[in-house]
Amino acid sequence: MNDKEQLQHLRHSAAHLLAAAVMELYPHTLRTIGPAIDEGFYYDFDFGDVKISESDLAKIEDKMHELVSSWKGFAKQDVTEEEARKAYADNPYKLELIDEIVGKGEPITFYQSGDFSDLCRGGHDNNPSEDLKYFKLMKLAGAYWRGDEKNKMLTRIYGTAFFKKEELDNYLTMLEEAKKRDHRKIGRDLDLFTFSDLVGSGLPLYTQRGALIRRTLNNYIEELQTAEGYQQVWTPQIAKAELFKRSGHYDKYHEDMFHVKSNYSEEEMYLKPMNCPQHTQIYASKMHSYRDLPIRMTDFAMLYRDERPGELNGLGRTRAFSQDDCHIFCREDQVDAEIDKALEMTKKVMQTLGFSYKYRLSTRDPQHPEKYLGDKAIWDKVEKWAEEIMKRNNIEYFDGPGEAAFYAPKMDLIATDSLGREWQLSTIQIDYVQPERFDLVYTDSDGKEKHPIMIHRAIIGSPERMMMILLEHYAGNLPLWLAPVQVALLPITDKQAEYAQKVKEMLESKGIRVELDASSERLQAKIRTHTLQRVPILAIIGEKEENEQAVAVRTREGEDLGKMSQESFISFLVDKIDTKST
Repeated sequence: MNDKEQLQHLRHSAAHLLAAAVMELYPHTLRTIGPAIDEGFYYDFDFGDVKISESDLAKIEDKMHELVSSWKGFAKQDVTEEEARKAYADNPYKLELIDEIVGKGEPITFYQSGDFSDLCRGGHDNNPSEDLKYFKLMKLAGAYWRGDEKNKMLTRIYGTAFFKKEELDNYLTMLEEAKKRDHRKIGRDLDLFTFSDLVGSGLPLYTQRGALIRRTLNNYIEELQTAEGYQQVWTPQIAKAELFKRSGHYDKYHEDMFHVKSNYSEEEMYLKPMNCPQHTQIYASKMHSYRDLPIRMTDFAMLYRDERPGELNGLGRTRAFSQDDCHIFCREDQVDAEIDKALEMTKKVMQTLGFSYKYRLSTRDPQHPEKYLGDKAIWDKVEKWAEEIMKRNNIEYFDGPGEAAFYAPKMDLIATDSLGREWQLSTIQIDYVQPERFDLVYTDSDGKEKHPIMIHRAIIGSPERMMMILLEHYAGNLPLWLAPVQVALLPITDKQAEYAQKVKEMLESKGIRVELDASSERLQAKIRTHTLQRVPILAIIGEKEENEQAVAVRTREGEDLGKMSQESFISFLVDKIDTKST
């Protein structure tokens, strides 16, 4: 068992311990499910008429510490359907789970530790009394039973657990720092985006400054792609259901897609949640020879997914977003070169943005082959191929069984930010399924028709989500090339206003985003204002600077860069912007 699995087992055990403590303190509570998750664990409860608040978490936590001392292990109990139903006769949630287990023909198992027993498939720490000491209950949240808004709202208690006190302390410190860096607060402070109840939840509205950041990210990616022979297309945000039925997305995702009703047609239509099905139709619009390939399509068109309200999170999880999407139609012998090109582009972007990263090789869930489309032999081939690509490029990677798309395994980039948090960003997929489902063909050198390979590729993924990550990664202090305002000109008195305006016009003529503060505030107040606005460069203009046709330069961090002539100042800025220096 690897370290990640051990930690998952510890956290799953902590969920059991949480349920045991709740049942001791609130014996009439109905417990439901309690899994381990990436950041810890949770358990969902129906407290009935009892109301609990976050002030009660300390009491529950104390009870957990009291109980765990007697938990020497987890004893597995195989039970019959009748025994299981009798044990949970008064708990409709557990009875529903039992119905599912019976329906699948799976064994019913309970796991007991101390005096507490729970319906469970297993996966626990072997010695909880020794290992399960460093945990913390984090918060309460509402959660619909089985994630369905038609069901009852339950109370979800979140917690986390680690094997070492130092690991728990570091995690809690990171959370405190993350609160200070919350992109939603930074977005308000810097006037980047907003949400409106009249527009709808999960639908961000970008101000001039926020739209500029979003556009700058897209332009950066597009410049790289254009230089490598990628060409941008544009596709509509709406399509017939038949398109998604053909691709296979309808069966997998239609519950998370926005259904669109026409006043003049009975056709079933949806807002598109991804670009790939429409790109197949651009390819299919004309005949292709082997000489035409590869064809590289990029697309920044908007996408829409009907995310559940409880899962929406600022720019991190929205209902409207775009992607730096690319689909490459190529011959099989071209796949390696195309993927190497994509990996090199991704490496450059990650270095520019300041992220360390690794890859996850996302493969099939061997227990559920029914989730995937296509021939097993092709899946075997592509999974092995993806592994060879990782090794050939000397890329650090780890296995992610069960994380594959339904049509192909994935090479997913996992970036680490300045707080040590991990984010999935880019992805590369070698897809044999979609070309076959849409009957896409090209004429090969032997005159025969063959299906192309379809490579799916994104680098930063959603620029909206990337904005969130970057705002928190940099604590709002975006690098000069990405900052919505790059330079603040701060004349000391009104006497320098005319010269400051001249400098402003010179900077703007070079494409530099500049703001002139002509207010009557004292200089220190101006410096404070623009420092709080995270403007990277402050250019102070006093009588000496005007006489010498110069500016006094300092950074938002307070570093004095000295006096620069107009020409030197512009050269300094242009160099940092062009090189995308952090």
